Parts: sequence; structure tokens; C-alpha cells
Amino acid sequence: MADAKRTYLDHNATSPLRPQAREAMARALDLVGNASSVHAEGRRARAEIEAAREAVATLLGARPRDVVFTGGGTEAAATLLTPFVERGGERRPLDRLLVGATEHACVLAGGRFATEQIERIPVDALGLVDLAWLEARLAVLSDAGERVMVAVQAANNETGVLQPVAAVAALVRAAGGVMVCDAVQAAGKTDVSLADLGADFVFLSAHKIGGPQGVGAIVAASPDIRVGRPLLTGGGQERGARAGTENVPAIAGFGAAAAVVAGGAAERARVGGLRDALERGICAAAPQAAIFAAGAPRLPNTTLVALPGLSAETALIAFDLDGVALSSGAACSSGKVRRSHVLDAMGVDPALAAGAIRISLGWSSDDEDVIRFARAFEKRLTALCLRQERAA
Repeated sequence: MADAKRTYLDHNATSPLRPQAREAMARALDLVGNASSVHAEGRRARAEIEAAREAVATLLGARPRDVVFTGGGTEAAATLLTPFVERGGERRPLDRLLVGATEHACVLAGGRFATEQIERIPVDALGLVDLAWLEARLAVLSDAGERVMVAVQAANNETGVLQPVAAVAALVRAAGGVMVCDAVQAAGKTDVSLADLGADFVFLSAHKIGGPQGVGAIVAASPDIRVGRPLLTGGGQERGARAGTENVPAIAGFGAAAAVVAGGAAERARVGGLRDALERGICAAAPQAAIFAAGAPRLPNTTLVALPGLSAETALIAFDLDGVALSSGAACSSGKVRRSHVLDAMGVDPALAAGAIRISLGWSSDDEDVIRFARAFEKRLTALCLRQERAA
């Protein structure tokens, strides 16, 4: 029988709301005014938004004026992935979009590019983008006179792999292209800055860092570059970059969470220690377990693991009954428990990939969570061994 206490190990899907974010949202919920109004009530709402804008900008080492709030990471991606990006007065539409093969579904969808304009950048067995392929392809497209956008995430949501974004950005810059970086998973879990990434645009999502769901941000590296045709048009909110009355409580919560994770080196180190202990326990109990991309730079909180013969769907249900919340990959797909496109792109055997489960820790995780996972894992391992013995 499962204990009454639950163990939540699905922070990459969404992280529990931080107390600081909850407090900021409660304060903002008491505000009356529309942030676009000029009266005192409106100015107070505007002040909350601008304080949050500054906190998000600080997290990335950006200027507040270059931060645009959105309704989440998916909206941010759909806004940025467009042929209509202007830089230095250049208004000719972009001709092609190159995306990493292991990107989140919202990036793989290609935004406002036509299907025939989108190409995928291959990855190696560790899930790292093929820089040689990208360099060669950019050269061909540049010679053909095409303007190109490249989208590569800072950290993979399933494996935790950290991509060589700065190296990608250097290639894109040399080819005269535009670089977009999905930093949704990386922010708060590793050091992320505009200067280090080298991307033209970076986008974030609040609920991955302990803020509320339904709010994200686009951060531009320079005022010289902008999306020429906003996704949402109407009013002049966000300096015309995103129409619609701002969600002040959500934005305030985002800002509070960003302020916490900006100084979160100790928290990241603690979570990394928990993840390493968890992986040691897995390997000790099941030497046959495959921890994907273990040889690549990874987020300190993420483990994607599979056992030969173990079904992800069966395992997730069993762990849930034991009081442990996990997933099989991206939350937008895990309700269907289908095989990961990330592992497919990495060339993982389909039978093994079908059993992959993702463990992702975060700010609320502790030693007891690791212990409870280990107990549940040993139960699943015992059940698997018995089933295999009967089948032999």
C-alpha cells in the first residue's frame, strides 16, 4: 500500500509554485487597475509588471526593455519562429528554418514557417547537434542567397542534455542568420545568460522555475532586432510586441521566481547531488539500466532511464500507485505515453526507448524523495525480474 505522502519528481513538466511567487501573486491579485491606465491604480499594476520585467532581465543579463511577456513558452516560440524578423533595417523575409531534431514540440512545429521551409538538424548518439552538418548546410544556403533562422534549445526537456548553443550561434552569426534559443528548461537549473548563449532571441516559461503556469517571456539580445509581425495584434501592450491586457498576478509571480533562481547556485548544487545519488542507486540496483546521454553535459536535475523489458506505461502507473510522480518525456506527450522523438533522433533502439522514464528533481526535492524513489524502483525491478523468469 502506498504511503500517504507523495513524491513529486516531474519538475521538468512543471515545478511547484515557490512561496515567493505565491506571495507576489497574492499581492498583485489585490490590485485593481489595468496596467495601461494612467491613474494611480493603473500605475501600481504597471509597477508590478516592470519590477518583474527587471527581474527576468537580470536572470539573463539583459536589458528590461528587451523583455516581452507572453502567455507561455509555446506562445513565445510561435511568435519568434516567423519569417518576418527584422534586423538593422533588413525587412526581407527569412527563407528557411533549421531546428534541432530533439527540440520541444512547440519548436519542431515551426511556428509561422511553411512546412517546406523547415529542416531538422541531426544529432549524435548523445543528443548533441551535429555542428559540422550545420556549418555545411548554412554555407550552402548562404551561397544560394537564403536568409536563415536556426532554433536550438539550451537544454533538452527529456534527457537534460546541454546543447553547444554558443558554438551554434557563432555559425549562425557567421552565415548572417538569426538564432533563437529555447531556454525554458535551462533557466534556473544552470547558468544562462544572453552573452554566453550568443542567441538573438531567448525564450522562457515561468512554471519551469517555480512561477505560475500560463506566462513566459521573449528576451532579445539587441534593440536592433525584432519580430516584424507580432503573433497577437490589437492593443499596444508590451510596446506593440504582444497585444492583450497583461496578466499582472502571473507576471508578478514570474518575476519573484526569477529573482530567486538568479541567486540559486547553492540550490542547483544541492539538487545535482540528489540526482547523482539517485543515479548511483539505479545503477547499483540495475546494472543493465540505460541512463540516456550520461556521457554528455546535462542539467543537474534530470535523468532519463530505461530498463530492457520494462514498459514505460506500466512503470508510470506502478510508480504513481507507489506515490511517486514521474513522466515518460515531455508533459505534452506523456499523457499518451508514446515513444520519444528525442530518443528516436539519437538512434536509440525502439524497444529500449519504449521503456524510458524521466525523473526530474527541483527546488522542493529532498533526500526522502530519493529514498522513496529507490524503494519504488526496487519494487518495479523485482516485478520485472519475476516476469522475465516466468517467460523464460
